[in-house]
Amino acid sequence: GPQLNAQLEGWLSQVQSTKRPARAIIAPHAGYTYCGSCAAHAYKQVDPNITRKIFILGPSHHVPLSRCALSSVDIYRTPLYDLRIDQKIYGELWKTGMFERMSLQTDEDEHSIEMHLPYTAKAMESHKDEFTIIPVLVGALSETKEQEFGKLFSKYLADPSNLFVVSSDFCHWGQRFRYSYYDESQGEIYRSIEHLDKMGMNIIEQLDPVSFSNYLKKYHNTICGRHPIGVLLNAINELQKNGMNMSFSFLNYAQSSQCRNWQDSSVSYAAGALMVH
Repeated sequence: GPQLNAQLEGWLSQVQSTKRPARAIIAPHAGYTYCGSCAAHAYKQVDPNITRKIFILGPSHHVPLSRCALSSVDIYRTPLYDLRIDQKIYGELWKTGMFERMSLQTDEDEHSIEMHLPYTAKAMESHKDEFTIIPVLVGALSETKEQEFGKLFSKYLADPSNLFVVSSDFCHWGQRFRYSYYDESQGEIYRSIEHLDKMGMNIIEQLDPVSFSNYLKKYHNTICGRHPIGVLLNAINELQKNGMNMSFSFLNYAQSSQCRNWQDSSVSYAAGALMVH
């Protein structure tokens, strides 16, 4: 606990809060040695004074899931302190008939939500007894389902006391990921990867779910949280139709290593924040 706390404090202390209060953030879920400093750029935008409910949308890595799933537990433990799951909101979501329950085994195996828990705890520590979390495991949703879930979550996104944490890494490049897109005009492989990621990031900043889907169909970029991102973009879209003015900005981009040949592999990370104006 103390070691983790010191690490998180170190990363957060090196970052500016320029987009606070964030209504939603996108942040990575790899091991903290790889992406802890990147994630800090997103978590620094969280305002613990107004945030009371935190929705954590993470992609499913281990089980095939065509919808979204809710946890079967009440509390997530972290080395900092325990986080309480909001059973009232869980009840509201459950009533829609759009969700399933994940087994305890799935919950324990899945890291996409887990890696956000210590950072959430750290960002909220000044109000640690005053907030709840709503973890949601997001399956391989069709575009139609992304719209439906976006619509459902949009009413929660509209509330300034709610925060959405969208869990995603960006390009997984290399033979072990079965993905080796390379645009030679960009120079070294890692530059091509960055160019590809930033193309996607620019589309996310435009808040356009259809363009994002088209980008994924064209390049098949291995963004593991593409469905949670799709749900967020559709939720934003729904609120924009009702006249809400929002902007999304990426604040940091990093790669686990710089790929220079076909034997190399890397994972990219990006951190960004959504503001409501």
